[in-house]
Amino acid sequence: MSDSKPALIDMLFQMMRIRKFETVVAEKITAKEILDPCHLAIGQEAVAVGVCKALRSQDYMFCHHRGHGHYLAKGGSMDSLMAELYCKSTGCSHGKGGSMHSSSPEINFVVSPIVGGTIPLAVGTALASKIKDEDTVSVSVFGDGAVAEGSFYESINFASLKHLPVIFLCENNLYCTHMSIKDCLANEEIYKTGQAFNMKGRRIDGNDVTIVYEEMASAVHDALDGKPTILECMTYRSRGHVGPNFDLEKGLRSMTEVEIWTLRDPITKLATKMLNSGLLTNKELEDMGTTIDNEVQDAINFAQKSSYPKSSKLYEDVWA
Repeated sequence: MSDSKPALIDMLFQMMRIRKFETVVAEKITAKEILDPCHLAIGQEAVAVGVCKALRSQDYMFCHHRGHGHYLAKGGSMDSLMAELYCKSTGCSHGKGGSMHSSSPEINFVVSPIVGGTIPLAVGTALASKIKDEDTVSVSVFGDGAVAEGSFYESINFASLKHLPVIFLCENNLYCTHMSIKDCLANEEIYKTGQAFNMKGRRIDGNDVTIVYEEMASAVHDALDGKPTILECMTYRSRGHVGPNFDLEKGLRSMTEVEIWTLRDPITKLATKMLNSGLLTNKELEDMGTTIDNEVQDAINFAQKSSYPKSSKLYEDVWA
C-alpha cells in the first residue's frame, strides 16, 4: 500500500504541507506577528506523516511540544492551528494554549509541553481501551530527552505487564533541547530500553516516510494484539530548539552536520524517487505546491481576522 502512487502522492503532499506551514510560521515569528514560543520540526515531517498514515481516526495520539506536523497529519484543521499560534479564539484550544497546547479532542490528539508528560497518559487510555474492549491504539510521541524521565520506564513496564495497545514513539533528533544526545545518555540505543521489560523495539530511518509508515502499521497490528512496541525514529530538525533560528551561532552544532542531514531531507528524498520512477511529474509537483501555498495563506488570513478570546471566557475549557 505504501508504494502505490495515491499513497505516495498523499504522503508527499502532507509532508510538503507541514513544511510550508512551519516555514511560514518561522517567518511570522521573525516578523513578530506570532509571539507564541514555537518549537518547529522542519526536517522531521516524515515521522508525523508516516505514523499518522498508519493510524485510524479512533486512535489516540499524545504528542510533545514539537507537534504542529502531527496535528496536521492526524487530520487537524490548519485554520484552527494557525489561529491558535496567533492566540485567537478560533484556535483549536480557543487561543488559550498556543503552540505547546494545541490539542484537539475531535481528532483524539493531545499535546503537553511537559517532557515525558504524555507517556503515562497514552498508557492510561490504552488501559481504558483494553478494559472497555475497544478497537483503539494509543501512541505517545516524545523526544530523545524524555527517556531520562522516570515516567518513561514506569510506563513501558506497566504497558508490557498488562499487554496494552500502546506504541512508544521516540523522535530521536540527536539533541535534548541544546545538548547532544552523546552528552546526556550513557546508552544512545533508545529502542533497546524495552528489552528489560520484554518489549520489542526497533530503530528506523525517520526520514523515509514509507519506512515509517510500514513499521508503524506493523506496530499498530502488534499493539492491537497486546504487544506494545518502542519505535525509535532517527531524524533531525534543521531549526534550533525553539523559534526560527538555526542555533549555529550558539556553537551547539556545526554547519557541516546540518548540511549532511539536509542531504537526507525526507521531502526531497521522496519527491526525487517519485520523479525518477515516473510516479510524479514536475507539473504535478508544482500544482501541489500551489495548492499548499493557497491553503497556508488562507489560514493566515483566517487567523489575522479572528478575534482574541474575551476575558469573560477565561475560565471556560478549564477543569479543576
